Amino acid sequence: MTRPRRSLLFLPGDDRRKIEKAIITTPDSIIMDLEDGVAVNKKAEAREVVLRAISELNFGKSERIIRINALDTDFVNDDIQTVLRAKPDSIIIPKVEAPNHVTYVVDRIPFAIPVIAMIETAKAVMNIKEIATVPSLAALCFGAEDYIARVGGVRTKSNHEVAYARSVVPMCASVFNLQALDMVYVDFKDEAGLRAETRAALELGYSGKTAIHPNQIAPINETFTPSQEEIDRAQKLLNAFNENQAKGAGAFAFEGKMVDMPVIRAAQNMLARAGIS
Repeated sequence: MTRPRRSLLFLPGDDRRKIEKAIITTPDSIIMDLEDGVAVNKKAEAREVVLRAISELNFGKSERIIRINALDTDFVNDDIQTVLRAKPDSIIIPKVEAPNHVTYVVDRIPFAIPVIAMIETAKAVMNIKEIATVPSLAALCFGAEDYIARVGGVRTKSNHEVAYARSVVPMCASVFNLQALDMVYVDFKDEAGLRAETRAALELGYSGKTAIHPNQIAPINETFTPSQEEIDRAQKLLNAFNENQAKGAGAFAFEGKMVDMPVIRAAQNMLARAGIS
């Protein structure tokens, strides 16, 4: 069964207190960051903090993820050694631009570990199909801030400037049976904006969204979790579908509308998001 990753909370790896507080908010995944969230002169300290946190703290049901530094830095090999010692549940590789960026890391880890590849450059978007074929991948994660900075554009609340790249990620993920994880919403005090952007991600086909503040977890989880009303309607629709299939009927009417297979698949997807098979 695929691990749910509705909400993934980024935390600086050198801050034990923030890691402890994050556990209380019960995100699906806690990302202990060794990359952008940590100053260059704090990298070694962050590795030790993350190592101790994983060995000493009870994360409950939250997935323990380490984000290592990019392959074009001097830190990545030391980060891989931390992964070997800590044995997290998953790892995130930032700024992946080609399949070998993933295999370089995976080949140096002698045990199976799910990998999340961050798609956050124009080259990554161009090569996303090849990246998605790497067997150890569990998910693709879109990073809008780095992407638009590399492209040379300007970030806006409308997200029109990242519309193409943001749409490509869930499309490609669906082809290769991967999860698609959406970009962070940087204004952590704007709950209405977060909910709107998370809803848009759900409509695009994303299965989860990254976060930068514990207060973002509940709105994200609520958006990606179907309501009881939606679950009940989907179950009634599938029951009607099964009854009509038994009668030899293809398309049929349900609540005044014609229903065919795309509608049935949408209902099945909704129940899957609710954890109902």
